[in-house]
Amino acid sequence: MSQGRKDGFFYGLFMDGDILKSSGVCATNPRRAYVDGYALRIGKRATLVASAGDRAYGVVFSLTDDEFARLYGAPGLEEYQPQTIRVQILQGDVVLAACYNLREAPKRGEANDEYAARLREVLRKLDFPVEYVDSIQ
Repeated sequence: MSQGRKDGFFYGLFMDGDILKSSGVCATNPRRAYVDGYALRIGKRATLVASAGDRAYGVVFSLTDDEFARLYGAPGLEEYQPQTIRVQILQGDVVLAACYNLREAPKRGEANDEYAARLREVLRKLDFPVEYVDSIQ
């Protein structure tokens, strides 16, 4: 990893490198990965919640602190807070990565069908397991 960059685990639309580029972020070193003990929840936006026995898939990218701040300082994303989690790279080691999650999980019944559809597209493009892609609601 180059100096000044740290790993981040992305599980929503930011898994798409083109979306990151359009936000002025030069993400490097993409690696498909997953985290055990977390489930994806979609309300207005996506977040991970602790959930024994579940697995969430995503992509680890290396970013600078300024790039993380640019992404999560954007309107509507200020509620996301970083935490460090252990991430299993699909074809590699376990790494520690920053993961931005909402302070509070979406409430029951809260949904965003358009976001879920876009996320399924990204997951398919990245060739994640079909069962996982189909579970995104």
